[in-house]
Amino acid sequence: MALTYQELVAQAKKQIREVSPAEVEERLGEVVIVDVREPDEYEQGAIRGAKLIPRGLLESSIGMHVPDPDTELILYCAGGARSALAAKALADMGYRNVSSMAGGFGRWKAEGRPWETPRTLTKEQKARYSRHTLLPEVGEEGQIKLLESKVLLVGAGGLGSPAAFYLAAAGVGTLGIVDFDVVDATNLQRQILHTLDRVGVPKVESARETLQAINPDVKIEPYMERLSADNVLDIMSGYDLVVDGGDNFPTRYLVNDASLHLKIPVVHGAIFRFEGQVSVFKPYEGPCYRCLFPQPPPPELAPSCAEAGVLGVLPGIIGSIEAMEAIKLLLGVGEPLVGRLLTYDALTEEFRTLRLRRNPRCPACADEQMPPKIVEYDGLCMPAGSVARTA
Repeated sequence: MALTYQELVAQAKKQIREVSPAEVEERLGEVVIVDVREPDEYEQGAIRGAKLIPRGLLESSIGMHVPDPDTELILYCAGGARSALAAKALADMGYRNVSSMAGGFGRWKAEGRPWETPRTLTKEQKARYSRHTLLPEVGEEGQIKLLESKVLLVGAGGLGSPAAFYLAAAGVGTLGIVDFDVVDATNLQRQILHTLDRVGVPKVESARETLQAINPDVKIEPYMERLSADNVLDIMSGYDLVVDGGDNFPTRYLVNDASLHLKIPVVHGAIFRFEGQVSVFKPYEGPCYRCLFPQPPPPELAPSCAEAGVLGVLPGIIGSIEAMEAIKLLLGVGEPLVGRLLTYDALTEEFRTLRLRRNPRCPACADEQMPPKIVEYDGLCMPAGSVARTA
């Protein structure tokens, strides 16, 4: 004769370890808390930091969320029954340190313990980002993290265009865009944010129109001004990271030095004719731009795309990689290009990775307590009378 549900629960509780809400509260931040209720229950309130894995999906997806069977897990549901059965199921699967919270979320609330109403995706957002949320490395939690993130793009040109496209489409909640230039017909061979009917329009406004048409979730913060020693710290403050799409050395050094002051990672990209490169400069955890190039080069060794030319597809490839690196940093997944320089040759279709080391004598990042002075570099590495533009 088959056991009733109540009998199954009673049997499971004899075989697993139950912990009280008080014990769970003491361990918050130390163990993985798993909410096995349904999404609509979770949306009404949950323990802060709990990972939602509905009971019906637990066995099939726990390995993607918690691959190590020795990880300490505490499961809870509404009243303690489902979590007891779930704990027994995970124990049968080989998870060796699983507990169920007695009384569930109902008892947790009744005892006056802290809880929150989690931010969840709307119905429209669940549809829009469904291919993201299917990835265990992203999930709904990761997508919400992207929606709450802020990225500053330096330049709305060849590199900034594809980076902005993909960051907006991915749902990065706030995109700041710094560019003081206007759309020119010569831009359209590579700067895909802009169109022929916007020639003469500020690039930041053209970018905002394009990106908001792609994703209304994204807030665009335009800065139609030249990045300078006077404004760089104010503009970069408050952003989670910077995607550098500039086409000139003064901007690269300025962004690098400001990032060391603010401790904001910079995703660096550069292009020249048929070649490109990408790296991530994470302040004081890896090399900075000055570890590679301590001083700006003289003007004759620093030609821009306008002077040397560039194959139109190239910035699309490099800018897309920059967007990928930015998303990895925001989600905390994978291995960003910290301490590595990825180079690309379009003519041979070859990627190469060079290992980079932090220079202990770097003039910028050697001493975390003494970040470099913020100064202008235009006079050092640009011909007289020229203006800094974006790729």
